[in-house]
Amino acid sequence: MGLFDFVKEAGEKLFRSQDAEAASTAVDRAPDDEAAAARLSELNRSAGDAIEAYVNTQGLPVTGLTVTFDGASGTATVFGVAGDQASKEKILLCCGNVTGVSRVNDMMSVDQSEPEAMFYTVVAGDNLSRIAKLHYENANKYMLIFEANRPMLGNPDKIYPGQVLRIPPL
Repeated sequence: MGLFDFVKEAGEKLFRSQDAEAASTAVDRAPDDEAAAARLSELNRSAGDAIEAYVNTQGLPVTGLTVTFDGASGTATVFGVAGDQASKEKILLCCGNVTGVSRVNDMMSVDQSEPEAMFYTVVAGDNLSRIAKLHYENANKYMLIFEANRPMLGNPDKIYPGQVLRIPPL
């Protein structure tokens, strides 16, 4: 459990930009305006539902998955029980690699405990071989990183700056 940081401007685009702007306006007015507070709550609930639906499309083993979102802080909070540590980490990455999310609050537990992977934020010019060389001292181990990030990655050549990847232990 803990808080994980992500690049807010990078990732899957699950929310409309108009909703993000409306949420930020509603945050400013919410303390004094009941309608604005209701709109903010609705936007946060809709965003949490969109992130949860995205995670569910990945087919990861999880029970009782619930995702909430606070647009004011850009924080997604994730609850549930993952089947294993790798699935838990992938769920956290699914939530964090969404445009508009700057933090993920991990409130999940795991059925089968395993060693935790490291997280790595992709920078311009990176590819999986370069990342494998950095972490494993062997560029040819890039497929370990690719497999550790499936099904979110469909192609080892399709990574982008700001994306956060799992780097599994050897």
